Amino acid sequence: MTVKEIAELAKVSIGTVDRVIYHRGRVSAETRARIEGIIEQYQFTPNPIARRLKRNRAYRFCAFLPCRDQDAGYWGQVLEGIQDGVKEIAPLGVETAIIEFDRYSSKEFRKASGSLLAEKFDGILLSPIMPKKTKMLVDTIHERDIPCIFFDADLPGTQVLCTIGQDSFRGGYLAGRLMHLLAGGRVTKPLAVLDAHGEDYHITRRRDGFLQYAGEQGFSTVVQEYSGYKGVEISVDEIALFLKEHSDLAGVFITNCMAHRVAEAVKGQKRKELFLLVGYDLIPKNRALLQDGGIDAIISQRPKEQGKLALLNLYRYIVLEQHIVPKIEIPLDVYIKENIPVE
Repeated sequence: MTVKEIAELAKVSIGTVDRVIYHRGRVSAETRARIEGIIEQYQFTPNPIARRLKRNRAYRFCAFLPCRDQDAGYWGQVLEGIQDGVKEIAPLGVETAIIEFDRYSSKEFRKASGSLLAEKFDGILLSPIMPKKTKMLVDTIHERDIPCIFFDADLPGTQVLCTIGQDSFRGGYLAGRLMHLLAGGRVTKPLAVLDAHGEDYHITRRRDGFLQYAGEQGFSTVVQEYSGYKGVEISVDEIALFLKEHSDLAGVFITNCMAHRVAEAVKGQKRKELFLLVGYDLIPKNRALLQDGGIDAIISQRPKEQGKLALLNLYRYIVLEQHIVPKIEIPLDVYIKENIPVE
């Protein structure tokens, strides 16, 4: 189906069809409805290269995310997915800028946000960490009428085009059930939740999901919250101190990718009794410890897939003018030693 064929079916000029497709100029309501009906019937998609030529400039997107090596390389996996998407849409006239920032520095976040807002972008994708600062940033983006997509997490009270990520509450609930199953159905000692980045909405939801399951089963729990915005990531020493103070634990659920640091702390204490460890994200260090038995289970959220989906959905909405759903839920993948995927 071409613009010329649509014009012939609608009995109008090519120029009239062009005005309807690209929302330029006046067209009567009756004519517009007739043309839009044909477009819908034949699933016509505008040529993105032709659209770019009409605009006389490339589309410009921006991916705004933490430094790729932070959180043990988790953000690097997201970036890989974004870069895969870039390879697909760059030939179609879309430029994608990458702005990375230190997620443990409020000063660096503000500086990076300033760089983002100083540029003219047609669409933005980002992860809503540092919730208060992210909300202010997203409010400004919304005021400027720039489409924005979240990946990795959600943030209530913000207006974005689409959110891509897991149901965090269900993820935490699943972690509780996994620990129950791994214990053979018998949990007689307290279970701990290490609430890393407790300021982040999706992290608190994971914690709440775990506590919901534990409460339903009558398990005793201990919660330890760590702020991720002191300028450093949670350390092995901090975890070791907590474990020393709670020597009777049956296991730990850590709400982010730092399960490998819990494993290091546990190993340093040489515990003889069964000690269960469940965490998030199949980053290299977690993968290795899962393989060696230092970690019992990992919940993966497909970061590479999230990054690519975020960019391609921005492209679909802005360049192709297609409808996209407001929420894309990523499955709760569970990995144990026996089903680690081959790299």
